[in-house]
Amino acid sequence: MPEITDEYGMAVTNPSTRDAYLAVSSANVSVIDGVADDDMPTIQKLLKTWRDHYPRNMLRTDYYQARYRYRGIAYSIPQHMRDIAEPMIGWPNKAVRALADMSVFEGFDAPDSIQSQVNELAEDNELDIAVSQSVVSAYMHGCSFLTISADVDNPDRILIMPRAADWSAGIWDYRHRRLASALTITDRDDKTGNITAFNVWLPGKTYEVEHQDDGWHANTIITNLDRPSVVPLINDAQSYHPLGNSRITRTLMHLTDFGLRTMVRMEATAEFYAAPRIWFLGASKKFTSDTWSSIVSVMNGMPANKDGSTPQLVQLQQASMQPHADMLKTIALMVSAETDIPVNDLGITMDNPASAEAMAEAERKLSRTADRQNKRFGRALKDAMGLALAYQGADPDVVRELRPIWAPVKETSDAARADWYQKVASTNQAFADSDVGLTRAGLTWDEIKAHRAYERQQRTQQSIDELRARLTVAKNDGQQEVNGNGNGNADQSSAGQPQPGSASGVPNAS
Repeated sequence: MPEITDEYGMAVTNPSTRDAYLAVSSANVSVIDGVADDDMPTIQKLLKTWRDHYPRNMLRTDYYQARYRYRGIAYSIPQHMRDIAEPMIGWPNKAVRALADMSVFEGFDAPDSIQSQVNELAEDNELDIAVSQSVVSAYMHGCSFLTISADVDNPDRILIMPRAADWSAGIWDYRHRRLASALTITDRDDKTGNITAFNVWLPGKTYEVEHQDDGWHANTIITNLDRPSVVPLINDAQSYHPLGNSRITRTLMHLTDFGLRTMVRMEATAEFYAAPRIWFLGASKKFTSDTWSSIVSVMNGMPANKDGSTPQLVQLQQASMQPHADMLKTIALMVSAETDIPVNDLGITMDNPASAEAMAEAERKLSRTADRQNKRFGRALKDAMGLALAYQGADPDVVRELRPIWAPVKETSDAARADWYQKVASTNQAFADSDVGLTRAGLTWDEIKAHRAYERQQRTQQSIDELRARLTVAKNDGQQEVNGNGNGNADQSSAGQPQPGSASGVPNAS
Protein backbone atom coordinates (compact mmCIF):
# COMPACT_ATOMS: atom_id res chain seq x y z
CA MET A 1 0.00 0.00 0.00
CA PRO A 2 1.52 3.37 -0.95
CA GLU A 3 2.31 5.76 1.85
CA ILE A 4 0.08 8.85 2.09
CA THR A 5 1.66 12.12 3.15
CA ASP A 6 0.25 15.43 4.27
CA GLU A 7 1.04 18.87 2.90
CA TYR A 8 4.35 18.90 4.80
CA GLY A 9 5.47 15.52 3.44
CA MET A 10 4.79 13.71 6.73
CA ALA A 11 3.57 10.12 6.55
CA VAL A 12 0.07 9.60 7.91
CA THR A 13 -0.30 5.89 7.10
CA ASN A 14 2.79 4.40 8.67
CA PRO A 15 1.68 1.69 11.12
CA SER A 16 5.09 1.53 12.79
CA THR A 17 4.74 5.08 14.12
CA ARG A 18 0.96 5.38 14.59
CA ASP A 19 -0.78 3.61 17.45
CA ALA A 20 -4.18 4.55 16.02
CA TYR A 21 -3.12 4.04 12.39
CA LEU A 22 -5.90 3.30 9.90
CA ALA A 23 -5.45 2.35 6.26
CA VAL A 24 -7.32 4.96 4.24
CA SER A 25 -7.74 2.65 1.26
CA SER A 26 -9.76 0.19 3.35
CA ALA A 27 -12.58 2.78 3.57
CA ASN A 28 -13.46 2.33 -0.10
CA VAL A 29 -16.64 0.34 0.46
CA SER A 30 -19.18 0.02 -2.35
CA VAL A 31 -21.40 -2.91 -1.32
CA ILE A 32 -22.68 -3.83 2.16
CA ASP A 33 -25.03 -6.76 2.63
CA GLY A 34 -28.02 -5.79 4.76
CA VAL A 35 -28.00 -2.05 4.01
CA ALA A 36 -30.96 -0.46 2.25
CA ASP A 37 -30.24 0.95 -1.20
CA ASP A 38 -31.41 4.40 -0.14
CA ASP A 39 -28.85 4.50 2.71
CA MET A 40 -25.80 3.40 0.72
CA PRO A 41 -25.05 6.88 -0.79
CA THR A 42 -25.08 8.40 2.71
CA ILE A 43 -22.64 5.74 3.95
CA GLN A 44 -20.30 6.34 1.02
CA LYS A 45 -20.43 10.08 1.67
CA LEU A 46 -19.54 9.50 5.32
CA LEU A 47 -16.60 7.28 4.33
CA LYS A 48 -15.35 9.91 1.89
CA THR A 49 -15.65 12.59 4.57
CA TRP A 50 -13.54 10.47 6.89
CA ARG A 51 -10.90 9.83 4.19
CA ASP A 52 -10.65 13.54 3.39
CA HIS A 53 -10.14 14.62 7.00
CA TYR A 54 -8.02 11.75 8.29
CA PRO A 55 -4.59 13.13 7.20
CA ARG A 56 -5.18 16.50 8.84
CA ASN A 57 -6.50 14.88 12.00
CA MET A 58 -3.44 12.65 12.22
CA LEU A 59 -1.16 15.64 11.62
CA ARG A 60 -2.65 17.44 14.62
CA THR A 61 -2.39 14.27 16.66
CA ASP A 62 1.33 14.18 15.80
CA TYR A 63 1.83 17.74 16.99
CA TYR A 64 -0.15 17.04 20.16
CA GLN A 65 1.98 13.97 20.92
CA ALA A 66 5.27 15.68 19.86
CA ARG A 67 5.84 13.38 16.88
CA TYR A 68 6.31 16.10 14.30
CA ARG A 69 9.49 16.21 12.24
CA TYR A 70 12.26 18.76 12.02
CA ARG A 71 11.96 20.91 8.92
CA GLY A 72 14.87 23.32 8.79
CA ILE A 73 17.11 25.17 6.37
CA ALA A 74 19.53 22.76 4.69
CA TYR A 75 22.66 24.90 4.65
CA SER A 76 22.53 26.10 8.27
CA ILE A 77 22.49 22.72 10.06
CA PRO A 78 24.65 19.66 9.23
CA GLN A 79 22.76 16.72 7.82
CA HIS A 80 23.57 14.38 10.71
CA MET A 81 22.21 16.92 13.22
CA ARG A 82 19.02 17.31 11.22
CA ASP A 83 18.60 13.53 11.26
CA ILE A 84 18.88 13.24 15.04
CA ALA A 85 16.79 16.33 15.85
CA GLU A 86 13.79 15.29 17.95
CA PRO A 87 10.78 17.41 18.98
CA MET A 88 11.31 19.01 22.39
CA ILE A 89 8.66 21.74 22.27
CA GLY A 90 5.17 20.79 23.50
CA TRP A 91 3.28 24.00 22.78
CA PRO A 92 0.44 22.26 20.84
CA ASN A 93 -0.14 19.94 23.79
CA LYS A 94 -0.11 22.92 26.14
CA ALA A 95 -2.60 24.81 23.97
CA VAL A 96 -5.06 21.92 24.26
CA ARG A 97 -4.59 20.93 27.89
CA ALA A 98 -4.46 24.46 29.32
CA LEU A 99 -8.01 25.09 28.08
CA ALA A 100 -9.33 21.55 28.59
CA ASP A 101 -8.29 21.57 32.25
CA MET A 102 -10.77 24.41 32.82
CA SER A 103 -13.71 22.24 31.76
CA VAL A 104 -14.46 20.03 34.76
CA PHE A 105 -17.86 18.35 34.46
CA GLU A 106 -19.52 17.62 37.80
CA GLY A 107 -22.94 16.25 36.87
CA PHE A 108 -26.53 17.24 36.09
CA ASP A 109 -29.11 19.18 38.01
CA ALA A 110 -32.42 17.54 37.10
CA PRO A 111 -36.03 17.62 38.33
CA ASP A 112 -36.66 15.47 41.38
CA SER A 113 -38.67 12.96 39.36
CA ILE A 114 -35.66 11.95 37.21
CA GLN A 115 -32.68 13.07 39.32
CA SER A 116 -31.86 9.55 40.52
CA GLN A 117 -32.27 8.21 36.97
CA VAL A 118 -29.89 10.84 35.59
CA ASN A 119 -27.36 10.20 38.35
CA GLU A 120 -27.45 6.47 37.63
CA LEU A 121 -26.82 7.04 33.91
CA ALA A 122 -23.96 9.43 34.62
CA GLU A 123 -22.35 7.08 37.12
CA ASP A 124 -22.80 3.96 35.02
CA ASN A 125 -21.15 5.61 32.00
CA GLU A 126 -18.48 7.41 34.06
CA LEU A 127 -19.37 10.69 32.42
CA ASP A 128 -16.86 12.67 34.47
CA ILE A 129 -14.07 10.76 32.71
CA ALA A 130 -15.80 10.43 29.34
CA VAL A 131 -16.50 14.16 29.12
CA SER A 132 -12.89 14.98 29.98
CA GLN A 133 -11.66 12.75 27.15
CA SER A 134 -14.17 14.23 24.72
CA VAL A 135 -13.19 17.81 25.57
CA VAL A 136 -9.48 17.09 24.94
CA SER A 137 -10.33 15.42 21.63
CA ALA A 138 -12.59 18.33 20.62
CA TYR A 139 -9.83 20.86 21.23
CA MET A 140 -7.35 18.66 19.37
CA HIS A 141 -9.37 17.99 16.21
CA GLY A 142 -12.13 20.60 16.36
CA CYS A 143 -14.86 18.23 17.48
CA SER A 144 -15.51 14.88 19.12
CA PHE A 145 -18.64 12.76 19.44
CA LEU A 146 -20.78 11.04 22.06
CA THR A 147 -22.76 8.03 20.84
CA ILE A 148 -25.84 6.84 22.72
CA SER A 149 -27.05 3.28 22.27
CA ALA A 150 -28.50 0.32 24.13
CA ASP A 151 -26.09 -2.34 25.32
CA VAL A 152 -26.26 -5.43 23.12
CA ASP A 153 -25.84 -7.80 26.07
CA ASN A 154 -28.19 -5.86 28.34
CA PRO A 155 -30.83 -3.83 26.44
CA ASP A 156 -31.94 -2.09 29.64
CA ARG A 157 -28.50 -0.50 29.97
CA ILE A 158 -27.78 2.67 27.97
CA LEU A 159 -24.20 3.34 26.82
CA ILE A 160 -22.82 6.86 26.30
CA MET A 161 -19.46 6.44 24.58
CA PRO A 162 -16.85 9.10 23.64
CA ARG A 163 -15.54 8.97 20.06
CA ALA A 164 -12.53 10.83 18.65
CA ALA A 165 -12.74 12.65 15.33
CA ASP A 166 -9.83 10.74 13.78
CA TRP A 167 -11.93 7.56 13.99
CA SER A 168 -15.26 9.24 13.19
CA ALA A 169 -17.05 11.40 10.64
CA GLY A 170 -20.27 13.40 10.57
CA ILE A 171 -22.51 15.25 8.12
CA TRP A 172 -24.11 18.41 9.45
CA ASP A 173 -27.84 19.17 9.14
CA TYR A 174 -28.01 22.95 8.74
CA ARG A 175 -31.79 23.04 8.98
CA HIS A 176 -32.06 21.31 12.35
CA ARG A 177 -28.60 22.42 13.56
CA ARG A 178 -27.50 18.91 14.47
CA LEU A 179 -25.92 15.88 12.85
CA ALA A 180 -27.79 14.41 9.91
CA SER A 181 -25.71 11.23 10.01
CA ALA A 182 -22.51 9.96 11.56
CA LEU A 183 -19.93 7.20 11.23
CA THR A 184 -17.73 5.73 13.97
CA ILE A 185 -14.95 3.20 13.30
CA THR A 186 -14.99 0.52 15.97
CA ASP A 187 -12.26 -1.98 15.01
CA ARG A 188 -9.23 -2.47 12.76
CA ASP A 189 -6.59 -5.03 11.86
CA ASP A 190 -3.59 -4.38 14.09
CA LYS A 191 -1.07 -5.53 11.46
CA THR A 192 -2.37 -3.84 8.33
CA GLY A 193 -4.47 -1.03 9.78
CA ASN A 194 -7.44 -2.03 7.63
CA ILE A 195 -10.86 -1.10 8.95
CA THR A 196 -12.79 -4.21 10.00
CA ALA A 197 -15.89 -2.75 11.67
CA PHE A 198 -17.78 0.53 11.84
CA ASN A 199 -21.18 1.87 12.85
CA VAL A 200 -23.41 4.15 10.80
CA TRP A 201 -25.83 6.33 12.75
CA LEU A 202 -28.94 7.45 10.86
CA PRO A 203 -32.35 8.80 11.90
CA GLY A 204 -34.44 5.92 13.17
CA LYS A 205 -31.77 3.22 12.88
CA THR A 206 -28.16 2.26 13.29
CA TYR A 207 -26.10 -0.07 11.13
CA GLU A 208 -23.41 -2.23 12.74
CA VAL A 209 -21.15 -3.07 9.80
CA GLU A 210 -18.48 -5.77 10.00
CA HIS A 211 -16.04 -7.15 7.45
CA GLN A 212 -16.06 -10.92 7.03
CA ASP A 213 -14.36 -13.32 4.65
CA ASP A 214 -17.06 -12.94 2.01
CA GLY A 215 -17.38 -9.13 2.29
CA TRP A 216 -19.15 -6.48 4.36
CA HIS A 217 -22.31 -7.32 6.33
CA ALA A 218 -24.58 -5.04 8.36
CA ASN A 219 -26.87 -5.60 11.31
CA THR A 220 -29.74 -3.12 11.58
CA ILE A 221 -30.83 -1.73 14.96
CA ILE A 222 -34.09 0.24 15.05
CA THR A 223 -33.92 3.24 17.42
CA ASN A 224 -37.33 4.88 16.75
CA LEU A 225 -35.65 8.30 17.06
CA ASP A 226 -36.11 11.14 14.60
CA ARG A 227 -32.37 11.85 14.63
CA PRO A 228 -29.07 9.96 14.86
CA SER A 229 -28.22 9.14 18.46
CA VAL A 230 -24.87 10.94 18.17
CA VAL A 231 -24.02 14.33 19.66
CA PRO A 232 -20.91 16.35 18.73
CA LEU A 233 -18.83 18.36 21.21
CA ILE A 234 -17.58 21.27 19.10
CA ASN A 235 -14.81 23.79 19.65
CA ASP A 236 -15.23 27.25 18.13
CA ALA A 237 -18.15 26.41 15.83
CA GLN A 238 -18.68 28.90 13.03
CA SER A 239 -21.42 29.27 10.43
CA TYR A 240 -18.99 28.33 7.66
CA HIS A 241 -17.52 25.47 9.72
CA PRO A 242 -20.25 24.08 12.00
CA LEU A 243 -18.13 21.17 13.25
CA GLY A 244 -15.56 23.49 14.75
CA ASN A 245 -11.89 24.35 14.51
CA SER A 246 -8.88 22.82 16.22
CA ARG A 247 -6.88 24.60 18.92
CA ILE A 248 -3.78 23.34 17.07
CA THR A 249 -4.05 25.90 14.28
CA ARG A 250 -1.77 26.20 11.28
CA THR A 251 -0.20 29.26 12.88
CA LEU A 252 0.60 27.30 16.04
CA MET A 253 2.13 24.43 14.06
CA HIS A 254 4.35 26.83 12.09
CA LEU A 255 5.43 28.58 15.29
CA THR A 256 6.25 25.21 16.83
CA ASP A 257 8.45 24.37 13.83
CA PHE A 258 10.06 27.80 14.16
CA GLY A 259 10.83 27.13 17.82
CA LEU A 260 12.30 23.70 17.06
CA ARG A 261 14.60 25.16 14.41
CA THR A 262 15.80 27.75 16.91
CA MET A 263 16.58 25.09 19.49
CA VAL A 264 18.47 22.97 16.93
CA ARG A 265 20.53 25.99 15.84
CA MET A 266 21.33 26.69 19.48
CA GLU A 267 22.47 23.11 20.01
CA ALA A 268 24.53 23.12 16.80
CA THR A 269 26.27 26.30 17.93
CA ALA A 270 27.03 24.78 21.32
CA GLU A 271 28.39 21.62 19.70
CA PHE A 272 30.63 23.64 17.40
CA TYR A 273 32.25 25.40 20.36
CA ALA A 274 32.21 22.41 22.75
CA ALA A 275 35.83 21.59 21.85
CA PRO A 276 38.23 24.58 21.92
CA ARG A 277 39.14 25.97 18.50
CA ILE A 278 42.84 26.88 18.62
CA TRP A 279 44.94 28.27 15.80
CA PHE A 280 48.75 28.35 15.75
CA LEU A 281 49.74 31.12 13.42
CA GLY A 282 53.14 30.48 11.82
CA ALA A 283 53.43 26.85 13.06
CA SER A 284 54.78 24.02 10.97
CA LYS A 285 52.27 21.84 9.17
CA LYS A 286 53.71 18.77 10.88
CA PHE A 287 52.22 19.96 14.16
CA THR A 288 48.68 19.21 12.97
CA SER A 289 49.28 15.47 12.95
CA ASP A 290 48.30 15.01 16.61
CA THR A 291 46.67 18.28 17.54
CA TRP A 292 44.26 16.92 20.19
CA SER A 293 47.05 15.20 22.12
CA SER A 294 48.99 18.42 22.19
CA ILE A 295 45.96 20.34 23.45
CA VAL A 296 45.15 17.98 26.33
CA SER A 297 48.75 17.38 27.42
CA VAL A 298 49.92 19.04 30.60
CA MET A 299 53.17 20.34 29.12
CA ASN A 300 53.69 21.13 25.46
CA GLY A 301 56.37 22.68 23.37
CA MET A 302 56.61 23.97 19.84
CA PRO A 303 59.76 24.76 17.89
CA ALA A 304 60.28 27.96 15.96
CA ASN A 305 59.59 27.94 12.28
CA LYS A 306 62.28 27.93 9.60
CA ASP A 307 62.74 31.69 9.62
CA GLY A 308 63.15 31.70 13.43
CA SER A 309 59.85 33.39 14.41
CA THR A 310 57.75 31.95 17.24
CA PRO A 311 54.23 30.74 16.36
CA GLN A 312 51.34 32.61 17.92
CA LEU A 313 48.39 30.84 19.61
CA VAL A 314 44.88 32.20 18.90
CA GLN A 315 41.73 30.64 20.45
CA LEU A 316 38.28 31.29 19.02
CA GLN A 317 35.80 32.74 21.50
CA GLN A 318 32.57 30.80 22.01
CA ALA A 319 29.52 32.36 20.41
CA SER A 320 26.82 33.69 22.73
CA MET A 321 23.55 31.79 23.15
CA GLN A 322 21.72 35.02 23.89
CA PRO A 323 20.52 35.72 20.32
CA HIS A 324 18.96 32.24 20.13
CA ALA A 325 17.33 32.68 23.55
CA ASP A 326 15.93 36.06 22.50
CA MET A 327 14.51 34.55 19.32
CA LEU A 328 12.91 31.70 21.27
CA LYS A 329 11.37 34.24 23.66
CA THR A 330 9.95 36.18 20.71
CA ILE A 331 8.41 32.99 19.29
CA ALA A 332 6.91 32.16 22.69
CA LEU A 333 5.31 35.60 22.84
CA MET A 334 3.71 34.95 19.46
CA VAL A 335 2.45 31.56 20.68
CA SER A 336 1.00 33.26 23.75
CA ALA A 337 -0.86 35.72 21.53
CA GLU A 338 -2.18 32.85 19.39
CA THR A 339 -3.36 30.62 22.26
CA ASP A 340 -4.11 33.14 25.07
CA ILE A 341 -1.78 31.15 27.33
CA PRO A 342 0.46 33.26 29.63
CA VAL A 343 4.03 33.25 28.35
CA ASN A 344 5.30 32.02 31.72
CA ASP A 345 3.31 28.81 31.20
CA LEU A 346 5.16 28.23 27.93
CA GLY A 347 8.48 27.80 29.70
CA ILE A 348 9.72 31.35 29.16
CA THR A 349 10.69 33.41 32.19
CA MET A 350 10.52 37.15 31.65
CA ASP A 351 13.04 39.55 33.20
CA ASN A 352 10.48 41.12 35.56
CA PRO A 353 8.29 38.59 37.43
CA ALA A 354 4.60 39.20 36.90
CA SER A 355 2.43 40.29 39.80
CA ALA A 356 -0.64 38.36 40.91
CA GLU A 357 -2.91 40.90 39.20
CA ALA A 358 -0.93 40.64 35.97
CA MET A 359 -1.11 36.83 36.03
CA ALA A 360 -4.86 36.93 36.65
CA GLU A 361 -5.30 39.35 33.76
CA ALA A 362 -3.22 37.09 31.50
CA GLU A 363 -5.49 34.13 32.31
CA ARG A 364 -8.69 36.16 31.90
CA LYS A 365 -8.88 35.63 28.12
CA LEU A 366 -8.41 31.89 28.49
CA SER A 367 -11.02 31.66 31.24
CA ARG A 368 -13.55 33.58 29.13
CA THR A 369 -12.97 31.14 26.28
CA ALA A 370 -13.49 28.25 28.72
CA ASP A 371 -16.78 29.76 29.97
CA ARG A 372 -18.04 30.15 26.43
CA GLN A 373 -17.03 26.61 25.49
CA ASN A 374 -18.57 25.12 28.64
CA LYS A 375 -21.93 26.54 27.59
CA ARG A 376 -21.57 24.89 24.18
CA PHE A 377 -20.39 21.63 25.67
CA GLY A 378 -23.23 21.81 28.19
CA ARG A 379 -25.77 21.98 25.37
CA ALA A 380 -24.24 18.86 23.81
CA LEU A 381 -24.25 16.99 27.12
CA LYS A 382 -27.88 17.93 27.68
CA ASP A 383 -28.77 16.54 24.24
CA ALA A 384 -26.80 13.35 24.93
CA MET A 385 -28.50 12.77 28.27
CA GLY A 386 -31.85 13.58 26.67
CA LEU A 387 -31.29 10.85 24.07
CA ALA A 388 -30.30 8.39 26.79
CA LEU A 389 -33.47 9.21 28.73
CA ALA A 390 -35.52 8.91 25.54
CA TYR A 391 -34.33 5.30 25.23
CA GLN A 392 -35.78 4.78 28.74
CA GLY A 393 -39.06 6.49 27.91
CA ALA A 394 -38.65 9.65 29.97
CA ASP A 395 -41.01 12.60 29.58
CA PRO A 396 -39.51 15.09 27.05
CA ASP A 397 -40.92 18.07 28.95
CA VAL A 398 -39.06 17.00 32.09
CA VAL A 399 -35.85 16.36 30.13
CA ARG A 400 -35.81 19.99 28.96
CA GLU A 401 -35.14 21.08 32.54
CA LEU A 402 -31.76 19.33 32.69
CA ARG A 403 -28.86 21.60 33.62
CA PRO A 404 -25.20 20.50 33.27
CA ILE A 405 -22.97 21.51 36.17
CA TRP A 406 -19.37 22.70 35.58
CA ALA A 407 -16.76 23.53 38.17
CA PRO A 408 -15.94 27.27 38.35
CA VAL A 409 -13.44 28.25 35.68
CA LYS A 410 -11.87 31.21 37.40
CA GLU A 411 -9.98 30.51 40.60
CA THR A 412 -10.81 32.76 43.55
CA SER A 413 -9.14 32.86 46.92
CA ASP A 414 -11.01 31.41 49.91
CA ALA A 415 -10.90 34.77 51.67
CA ALA A 416 -12.58 36.52 48.73
CA ARG A 417 -15.26 33.82 48.50
CA ALA A 418 -15.95 33.97 52.24
CA ASP A 419 -16.28 37.75 52.15
CA TRP A 420 -18.65 37.64 49.19
CA TYR A 421 -20.72 34.82 50.67
CA GLN A 422 -21.07 36.59 54.02
CA LYS A 423 -22.34 39.74 52.36
CA VAL A 424 -24.85 37.86 50.21
CA ALA A 425 -26.07 35.69 53.08
CA SER A 426 -26.77 38.74 55.21
CA THR A 427 -29.09 40.19 52.57
CA ASN A 428 -30.53 37.07 50.86
CA GLN A 429 -30.58 33.98 53.03
CA ALA A 430 -32.55 31.93 50.51
CA PHE A 431 -29.94 32.44 47.77
CA ALA A 432 -27.08 31.74 50.14
CA ASP A 433 -28.62 28.37 51.09
CA SER A 434 -29.40 27.38 47.49
CA ASP A 435 -27.23 25.14 45.34
CA VAL A 436 -26.24 28.10 43.18
CA GLY A 437 -25.21 30.11 46.22
CA LEU A 438 -23.17 27.22 47.64
CA THR A 439 -21.49 26.83 44.26
CA ARG A 440 -20.52 30.48 44.29
CA ALA A 441 -19.19 29.95 47.80
CA GLY A 442 -16.67 27.47 46.38
CA LEU A 443 -18.31 24.10 47.07
CA THR A 444 -18.13 21.48 44.35
CA TRP A 445 -21.24 19.65 43.18
CA ASP A 446 -20.23 16.51 45.07
CA GLU A 447 -19.67 18.56 48.23
CA ILE A 448 -23.10 20.15 47.84
CA LYS A 449 -24.73 16.73 47.49
CA ALA A 450 -22.88 15.52 50.57
CA HIS A 451 -23.99 18.64 52.43
CA ARG A 452 -27.62 18.10 51.41
CA ALA A 453 -27.42 14.48 52.52
CA TYR A 454 -26.04 15.62 55.88
CA GLU A 455 -28.89 18.14 56.22
CA ARG A 456 -31.46 15.41 55.49
CA GLN A 457 -29.79 13.19 58.08
CA GLN A 458 -29.90 15.97 60.65
CA ARG A 459 -33.56 16.71 59.90
CA THR A 460 -34.40 13.03 60.19
CA GLN A 461 -32.58 12.75 63.51
CA GLN A 462 -34.28 15.90 64.75
CA SER A 463 -37.68 14.50 63.79
CA ILE A 464 -36.92 11.28 65.61
CA ASP A 465 -35.81 13.17 68.71
CA GLU A 466 -38.98 15.30 68.64
CA LEU A 467 -41.13 12.18 68.25
CA ARG A 468 -39.38 10.52 71.17
CA ALA A 469 -39.86 13.63 73.27
CA ARG A 470 -43.59 13.74 72.47
CA LEU A 471 -43.95 10.06 73.27
CA THR A 472 -42.14 10.55 76.57
CA VAL A 473 -44.36 13.50 77.49
CA ALA A 474 -47.48 11.56 76.53
CA LYS A 475 -46.35 8.58 78.56
CA ASN A 476 -45.65 10.72 81.60
CA ASP A 477 -49.02 12.47 81.30
CA GLY A 478 -50.77 9.12 81.06
CA GLN A 479 -48.96 7.79 84.11
CA GLN A 480 -49.88 10.86 86.11
CA GLU A 481 -53.49 10.50 85.03
CA VAL A 482 -53.53 6.86 86.13
CA ASN A 483 -52.04 7.73 89.50
CA GLY A 484 -54.55 10.57 89.99
CA ASN A 485 -57.55 8.30 89.21
CA GLY A 486 -56.35 5.66 91.74
CA ASN A 487 -56.28 8.11 94.67
CA GLY A 488 -59.76 9.40 93.87
CA ASN A 489 -61.30 5.88 93.93
CA ALA A 490 -59.64 5.16 97.27
CA ASP A 491 -61.21 8.25 98.90
CA GLN A 492 -64.60 7.44 97.50
CA SER A 493 -64.54 3.86 98.77
CA SER A 494 -63.38 4.90 102.22
CA ALA A 495 -66.20 7.41 102.47
CA GLY A 496 -68.78 4.67 102.04
CA GLN A 497 -67.21 2.32 104.59
CA PRO A 498 -67.87 2.36 108.38
CA GLN A 499 -65.47 4.48 110.35
CA PRO A 500 -63.49 2.93 113.13
CA GLY A 501 -65.44 2.80 116.39
CA SER A 502 -68.82 2.88 114.72
CA ALA A 503 -71.32 0.31 113.57
CA SER A 504 -72.84 0.57 110.15
CA GLY A 505 -71.68 4.14 109.98
CA VAL A 506 -73.51 5.19 113.12
CA PRO A 507 -71.39 7.10 115.59
CA ASN A 508 -70.51 5.42 118.83
CA ALA A 509 -73.01 6.27 121.50
CA SER A 510 -70.38 6.59 124.13
